[in-house]
Amino acid sequence: MKSRTRRRGERGRAASIGLHAGLLAAVAVSLFPVVWLVLTSLKPRDGWLSAELRFFDDPSLDNYTRVLTATAFPQWLLNSVLTAGLSTLLGVFLSASAGYAISRFRFPGHRSVMWLLLITQMFPVAILIVPLYNLMAALGLLNQIPGLVIAYMTIAVPFCAWMMKSYFDSVPIEIDQAGMVDGLTPFGVFWRVVLPLARPGVAVTAFYCFITAWGEVGYATVFMSQQDKRTLGVGLQQFVGRHWSDWGLMTASAVLIAIPAGVVFLLVQRHLVTGLTAGATKA
Repeated sequence: MKSRTRRRGERGRAASIGLHAGLLAAVAVSLFPVVWLVLTSLKPRDGWLSAELRFFDDPSLDNYTRVLTATAFPQWLLNSVLTAGLSTLLGVFLSASAGYAISRFRFPGHRSVMWLLLITQMFPVAILIVPLYNLMAALGLLNQIPGLVIAYMTIAVPFCAWMMKSYFDSVPIEIDQAGMVDGLTPFGVFWRVVLPLARPGVAVTAFYCFITAWGEVGYATVFMSQQDKRTLGVGLQQFVGRHWSDWGLMTASAVLIAIPAGVVFLLVQRHLVTGLTAGATKA
C-alpha cells in the first residue's frame, strides 16, 4: 500500500506525540510549585511540619484565618493596593504622555531624551537606593506612600515610555492631522483620538506598572520602616525568622497576594500580546 506523502511543514505522528508530551511536561513543571503552595496553605496549623508526604489531607482554612485576623496583613494589603493603584495610574499617564511627545514632536534634545530613557535601565535598583533615600529624606517622603510611588516611577516610566513611543510610531500621523483639522489641540488629539487607539499598549504599561509596585521589596524595605506603612512584600518577612519560619502563614499570604495580580492579568490579558508585539516592531 502506497504511503501518503507528507506536506511541507506537516509533523509526523511520532513528532506530534513527542511535542504534546513535552508541552504537558512543561505545564506540569510550571504548575507543581503553585499547586504545592496552595495545598500547603490548606494544611492544618503546623501541619506542614509533618514528615509524611500527603497532598490533600484534612484541609483547613486556619492559616487564612490567622493571616487575616491575627496579623497586620489587612493593613499591608491596603498599603499595597494604594501604592500599586497610584503607581499604575501615574505610570500610565506619564509613560503615555512622554512616549507620545517623543514619537510625534521633534525638539532640542529629542535624541538625548531617547538615549536617557534607555540608559536609566542599565542601573540596578540597588545602586539607586542610596541617592533616592537621601532625596526622599530631604523632601520628607520617607514612610509615605507618595514617596514610594515616586520611587517606583523611576523603574517603570523609562521602560514604559520607550515602549509606548514604539507603539505610537505604529499609529499613522494622519490621524493626528485629522483631529487637528477638527479643531482639537495637540493634547486633545493625544487624549481623545490617539490614546484610545493605543489601548493594547496602555494595557501592557498598566500591567507592568502594577506588577512593579505589587511585588517589589527593595525600595519598600528601605523607604517604609514603620510598621503601619509596610507593604505586603515587606510584611511577609515577619513570618520568616532566623530560627523559625511559619510556612503556613507564608503560603496562605502568598495565595492571597497572587489573587489581585491574577485578576489584573485577566482584565488585560487580551491586550498583552497585541501590545507587546506592536511595541517591539518599531524603534
